[in-house]
Amino acid sequence: MDQAATAGARGAAKVMLIDDDKSLHVLMRRILENAGYRFCGAMDGAAGLELLAAEKPDLLLLDVMMPGMNGFEVCRTMRESGRRIPVIFLSAKGDIVDKSIGFNAGGDDYVVKPFSSDELLLRVQAHLRRHRDDLAFAKAISREGASCTGDLEIRFNQYEAYLRGEPVNLTAKEFEILALLAANPGQVFTRAQIYEHIWGEDSSVDENTITVFMRKIREKIEDNPSQPKYLLTVWRVGYKFVERV
Repeated sequence: MDQAATAGARGAAKVMLIDDDKSLHVLMRRILENAGYRFCGAMDGAAGLELLAAEKPDLLLLDVMMPGMNGFEVCRTMRESGRRIPVIFLSAKGDIVDKSIGFNAGGDDYVVKPFSSDELLLRVQAHLRRHRDDLAFAKAISREGASCTGDLEIRFNQYEAYLRGEPVNLTAKEFEILALLAANPGQVFTRAQIYEHIWGEDSSVDENTITVFMRKIREKIEDNPSQPKYLLTVWRVGYKFVERV
């Protein structure tokens, strides 16, 4: 592998498989590495938990029925340790009872064997993208301290905003939209990006929803909502937050 390919591999997301079927490890390594991901795997739950700590994968593919510790127990133990990576359960059992147990244990998705490689890769890609977006938003609204610009103060950790020292009565969603934009001043966010950051959905965006929220926020933080100085519209693109002296 040349230097460019090696650098690309190092930057690729790492997917881990815990499954007691050796042939599945061979298959999944080929599928995932051909798709540009890095791969690691363990054959049972206990070994998998140890490997999780060492490899720090970005996503986990987890078999349900394994000897010793089953997949639900592995997932529950992992979540209790604080690890938040996406988990996709793999199982030959597709009944709703098993699915409810998996989701309650902390799983994010459930794929029934046998599955197509294309479907699995689409799910892996979607969960990795959503996890990255969640991390970016968590970073945005968990900034230490506050953003002070003009007459507006935004206290990220407290979910509070103040205009000329007086509290602004924002709903949770209104604050999250404002915090996302204020934490990234000057960066333009499309309506779709705002929708996915706040609601965590990949479905088609109802642009009217974002427009309504922006109007309500402006009515609360702008002296003249029709001529905003903080939350600006970028025509045909989206919105951005502008810092003021």
